[in-house]
Amino acid sequence: MTGTQPSPYHHATYHHANRRPTQAVILAGGQGSRLRPYTDDRPKPMVEIPGTGVPIIGHQLAWLAEEGVTDAVVSCGHLAEVLRDWLVAARDDLPLRVTTVVEPEPLGRGGGLRYAAASLPRPDEPWYATNGDIWTRFSLREMAAFHQERDAVATLALARPRIPWGAVETDEFGHVLDFVEAPPSPYLINAGVYVFSPEFTALLPERGDHERTTFPRLARERRLAGFPLPQGAYWRAIDTAKDLQEAAKELAARG
Repeated sequence: MTGTQPSPYHHATYHHANRRPTQAVILAGGQGSRLRPYTDDRPKPMVEIPGTGVPIIGHQLAWLAEEGVTDAVVSCGHLAEVLRDWLVAARDDLPLRVTTVVEPEPLGRGGGLRYAAASLPRPDEPWYATNGDIWTRFSLREMAAFHQERDAVATLALARPRIPWGAVETDEFGHVLDFVEAPPSPYLINAGVYVFSPEFTALLPERGDHERTTFPRLARERRLAGFPLPQGAYWRAIDTAKDLQEAAKELAARG
């Protein structure tokens, strides 16, 4: 009886959903006001990490390619033409295929992600996404496997940043025991790197912030997973000039 036969469409969807992502979205539209004057004439992802001669997005594209990504969609905004010009000039040297999109109007973080995802070449397959100001290195393949094992619709990478101030340890009597320089935070934070299953795109708002709508809904339904970055993995959000200098120092130290 044909009615009991599995649908080829559903079989294909299941097969693709369990593949490792080979496509990604980079959200590169932020104004980077806290990085001025670096961002007066370029978008934040085009700021170079001192000593490398390569903008943040160049490091990201190289990392994605190392992790098996063959196609990336870059969502541009502030000074989009600077980023597009760089991508065109670097096209022959880029390690993957890159498409750029520009929102016709501000759509919010969730709407912008949905708009960019519409240009992914394989809409029935999972995908990565990353914020354009994240400078990190860890195994995306491990994160994708974690995502699949938990049957999640979306998985967030979680980082434990260092607190920018020194901490003071005391005993129960109020005696100071020790001073700890830049200790790790007791809390995990959203690291700005994601794995999404194919059905996630349709759950994004057409405009607005998915972190206030889609993510809380998935969390209530236990379909949102959190992947702690492996011990020793490098992660830094480049928000300020101090972050740039610290990233350059850390890179030099890592050799």
